[in-house]
Amino acid sequence: MKSPEVEQRQIVVIGAGPSGAIAAAILKRHGHDVLVLERQRFPRFSIGESLLSHCLDFVEEAGMLEAVQAAGFQTKHGAAFAWGERYTEFDFRDKFTEGQGSTYQVIRADFDKLLADQAELQGVEIRYEEEIFAADFAGDCPRLSVRRLADGHEYEVECAFVLDGSGYGRVLPRLLDLDTPSSFPIRQAVFTHIEDRIDPASGFDREKILITTHPKLRDVWFWTIPFSNGRCSLGVVSAAEHYEGYPKDLDACLKQFVAETPSLAKVLENAVWDTPARAIGGYSANVKSLHGPGFALLGNAAEFLDPVFSSGVTIAMRSASMAAGLLHRQLNGEQIDWENQFAIPLKRGVDTFRVYVQGWYDGSFQDVIFYEKASPEIRRMICSILAGYAWDEKNPYVAEPKRRLGVLAELCAMN
Repeated sequence: MKSPEVEQRQIVVIGAGPSGAIAAAILKRHGHDVLVLERQRFPRFSIGESLLSHCLDFVEEAGMLEAVQAAGFQTKHGAAFAWGERYTEFDFRDKFTEGQGSTYQVIRADFDKLLADQAELQGVEIRYEEEIFAADFAGDCPRLSVRRLADGHEYEVECAFVLDGSGYGRVLPRLLDLDTPSSFPIRQAVFTHIEDRIDPASGFDREKILITTHPKLRDVWFWTIPFSNGRCSLGVVSAAEHYEGYPKDLDACLKQFVAETPSLAKVLENAVWDTPARAIGGYSANVKSLHGPGFALLGNAAEFLDPVFSSGVTIAMRSASMAAGLLHRQLNGEQIDWENQFAIPLKRGVDTFRVYVQGWYDGSFQDVIFYEKASPEIRRMICSILAGYAWDEKNPYVAEPKRRLGVLAELCAMN
């Protein structure tokens, strides 16, 4: 049997989504040879449409900010929260941590293709519709087995290092048996895109994501993400058991949840439901290690918590920036300690998000969000986390998230 051809490259990035495109562009800007292998053809659908401000720091680092600013995406200044008659909002331009204020709400098919195209314009080679079906990290150099989906042609790529930005595809975690169960309960999201026809006089702010809590089930919440084209992304997230008793039909299920939530039903009263709803469940994931000899995992390929604070794309881009910077130094001859310089620092921010996600579902962080007597300075600190700056340890609510949130939640409960 004829041996497959072997191609020699310096760096292979798996996946052309946000983490892969950002990492590849940064490395190319440092002068490295980068090949991106992507199983799908872009544009392709994805959720995670409400970017946090911190994302734009990495878009700028990758030389893509001007293109994103010119693309016509919906400007986003912050997040609004509604629960029954209660309503509060956080403006990302008024936060504790320095950095980007405004950001964007994006149709991910367009946004992801824009980033990938920008990486190509900078000289990154991207091969679409090619899948990696085997990986060998036992030798001196990583070796990946690749199949071209169009014609089934197979070949191998040998390289110095692999960055896995494959997202929910989780290529290396699957091939190298790195997956481990998440500690998060199993939840499901049911979502769609609608022509929203929201009345401008309704008070709805298109420059903020709206997070709405179900009036009776505090662990059930909705996202409403307006786009610049008069449409919005709408979804409900719930523990699996709450779906019992609701229609099996996804459209009817989502509509019933909305109907039970008067404030949201009012906002969407004129909406045209023109796109079949979809569902994604059991999305929380974790791995045994974020790195190994010859590879590192980025974004959702490593760990995904929950969509509630739109942290997924931020974690993906942060990990891409960190890994690309370290890999550049390693390829220039430095000794890199991937555990202490990549995994541990990245996990600090992920664990900060984790505390607030857990606090959201047990109600303690919701109590903080809706607390009317909070000091402006504390609100700015919380706002920084909501804007994605979960690695700023000058912020007391990042440095000691569990203790600080506990104290704050207790204060809110007493008043």
